[in-house]
Amino acid sequence: MAATPPEPGSGESAGGEGPGKAGPHEQPPAPPPPSDRPATPPEPGRPPVAAAGDADEVTRLHERIAVLEAAPRRKEHHRWRTSGAVVLIVITSLLSLLSVLAVWTSDFVGDTDRYVQTMAPLATDPDIQQAVTNRVTTVVLEQIDVNALVKQLSDAAAEQGVPQNAANLINNLSGPIKSGLTQLVSSTVNKVVTSDQFATLWVDANRAIHTALDKALTGKGGGAVKVENNQVSIDIAPIVAKVKDELVSAGLGPAAKIPDVHTNFVVFASKDVGKVKTYFRLLEIMGAWLPIVTILIGAGAVFLAVNRRRALIGAAVGVALAMLLLGIVLTVFRAFYLDHLPPGANEAAAGTLYDTLIRFMRATIRAVGAVAVVTAVGAFLIGPSRPAVAVRTACRRIIGSLRGELYSLGMKLGPVGRFVHRFKRWIGAAILLVAAVILATWSYPTWAVVLWITFFVALGFAIREFLDTGPGGDRAPPPAAPGAPPPAHA
Repeated sequence: MAATPPEPGSGESAGGEGPGKAGPHEQPPAPPPPSDRPATPPEPGRPPVAAAGDADEVTRLHERIAVLEAAPRRKEHHRWRTSGAVVLIVITSLLSLLSVLAVWTSDFVGDTDRYVQTMAPLATDPDIQQAVTNRVTTVVLEQIDVNALVKQLSDAAAEQGVPQNAANLINNLSGPIKSGLTQLVSSTVNKVVTSDQFATLWVDANRAIHTALDKALTGKGGGAVKVENNQVSIDIAPIVAKVKDELVSAGLGPAAKIPDVHTNFVVFASKDVGKVKTYFRLLEIMGAWLPIVTILIGAGAVFLAVNRRRALIGAAVGVALAMLLLGIVLTVFRAFYLDHLPPGANEAAAGTLYDTLIRFMRATIRAVGAVAVVTAVGAFLIGPSRPAVAVRTACRRIIGSLRGELYSLGMKLGPVGRFVHRFKRWIGAAILLVAAVILATWSYPTWAVVLWITFFVALGFAIREFLDTGPGGDRAPPPAAPGAPPPAHA
């Protein structure tokens, strides 16, 4: 008879050796060890049988599904952080623009010594000297009665026995006499205006009118200070008095009759003084705090961003663009200001006055813009981009080559190299902190000051890299530059 195949679950061995059922005290056979081979597909009509190692695979699948399900939440969280950082960067850029205006208002308009220091160089400016000369000459000639002077000359000639016809001829020379008198007064005024004494008179006059300028722009000042016709002017009466003395010394007797004349040389004039007064007062109040608030908001934008290095670059670029915009606005407003001067005003002198008044504001714009550009470039160079890596690699190779040459000559750094390697990051932070303190405490830094500070910061980082001998100090070869071939071994 043919052998009958064992039924499933009978416990009979496939080879038919011995009984297929286990005894009452026997353990069932152990399952075979898991295999790395792919599972054999089940026969049609039979359910798949799970392998022993499938439990771990199922766990990993569950973890992967959980990660994928959480991804949208993380993206949404990052989107909110990025949007918030962008908003704060825009606010920082706008506040940086207002900060420059606030600092200028607080330190220039509100500081008499600063104002006088700014206006003092105008005493030697040719356009200002010419404008003052024309104004004083006109005032002096208005106080001299040419007709009375001609009659006085005619009477003097008659007393000296000059014929009557000659005396009458003098009466007909009023035109040439007036022309000569104008030339005499103009040359005398120009002599006074170009002298060292005029510089002193100019400084004293500007110090006297600063209170009026402060009142005109901020609303402060005592009751005796008046801003008439929306103008702030210099009283040039002391200059007229000096010219009067010079004319008398030159032999022009009628000049002694010139009374004390209080006339004005307009420094600042605008029909909108009343409108801008409130804004200037507000900027003056914010002058000390607005820059600090701006820096804190910018730091908050960088801290909130997902990619803080890119946020720092964005904030720096935003501030630089704000400074560029403010510079363009000042240039456009200069043309607008000159186009709306009152009739008869000296346009060259008005342009010089405007440029002088905003000179320190322009210097601040350039300094802040330079800081922003340097910050953006520095943040870019520490990034993972190919140009940044190439620049860092080139610098490290140059420094490494120099250090290697000095090592070959017997140079030893001893514990200094190990110390620098251990505290390398702290040393870099200290260099940046010192630079920031110097820049913050510098009185009115210029763009040149910013560039010099940047140079010394770069030099400090180069020295730090040179002194870093690695964890082994002088006993181990100095750290190789990235990308350099490994040292050959025997």
